[in-house]
Amino acid sequence: MEVHFGSNNLLILNVILAFMMFGVSLSLTGDDFRRVLKRPDAPIVGLIAQFVLLPAATCLTTWYFDVDPELALGMILVASCPGGSFSNIMTWLAKANVAVSVSMTAVSSLAAMFLTPFNFALYGYINPHTRSILTEIQLDSMEILALVALVLGLPLVIGMLVGKAFPAFAEAAQKPMRVITLLVLLLFVGVAFGNNMDVFLANADRIVGLVVLQNLLALGLGAFAAGLTGLPRNDRRAITIEVGIQNSGLGLAILFTFFPDASEMILIAGFWGVWHLITGLVLAGWWGRQSGADDAKKEDAPCKDVS
Repeated sequence: MEVHFGSNNLLILNVILAFMMFGVSLSLTGDDFRRVLKRPDAPIVGLIAQFVLLPAATCLTTWYFDVDPELALGMILVASCPGGSFSNIMTWLAKANVAVSVSMTAVSSLAAMFLTPFNFALYGYINPHTRSILTEIQLDSMEILALVALVLGLPLVIGMLVGKAFPAFAEAAQKPMRVITLLVLLLFVGVAFGNNMDVFLANADRIVGLVVLQNLLALGLGAFAAGLTGLPRNDRRAITIEVGIQNSGLGLAILFTFFPDASEMILIAGFWGVWHLITGLVLAGWWGRQSGADDAKKEDAPCKDVS
């Protein structure tokens, strides 16, 4: 079984990811990072769920259920990635706390430069079923760090500088850029799946269930961690979406760069890129309608006589 993917396509994928991060960071300012210092509760809870609970739970789950080593390692890689760059829009659609989502995106994108390769190596080694694969491929965490810095860190810094220097451009461009780059990424993943449809269909019975369950695990852990802290509802919803929407595109970039022959890992990350957008949009739409209905009830409620 082999997934076909050319070197030119790898360059295109990295450019798409860089532009997605650039579009997100156009609206970021120093205040988004200072907000974490002033009100760290919600972002910290979300980041713990994102970079501690989800990778650990994925590792233990794949170990306990004896998931095929290559599929398990693909799941651990996705769990080690930061939140997806479209989570801010989904949080806005859900009428949740966008400030919490933006703060988490900013901090997690920078933290991912170190935590993504660290978590991937750590939990891939802890699971005895995946340990041998890591040993065989001789994982170089520094090379992965350099790739993450190139497609996340550098575009984030450039986007913030452009947003500060040209605020009118940033205001007009950020949302169209997010939507356009997301559609281009979906088209890219769709074409890649189309070229390898026979491979995907041959393994769909193993891959689809694992991705669906891991996505539910991510959403559940985000909701659980936020719920334990007694945070406001809109903060909890923002954290849930942020943890449930993984940057699987980054996972694909890592795989195609360092593990191009790991076809099962590639299929896991590729299907994640489609599935989490479906569940995220459905959840955001449901919560958005709930919030709209609640607001309407408040407006229709009779005013109390205070005389």
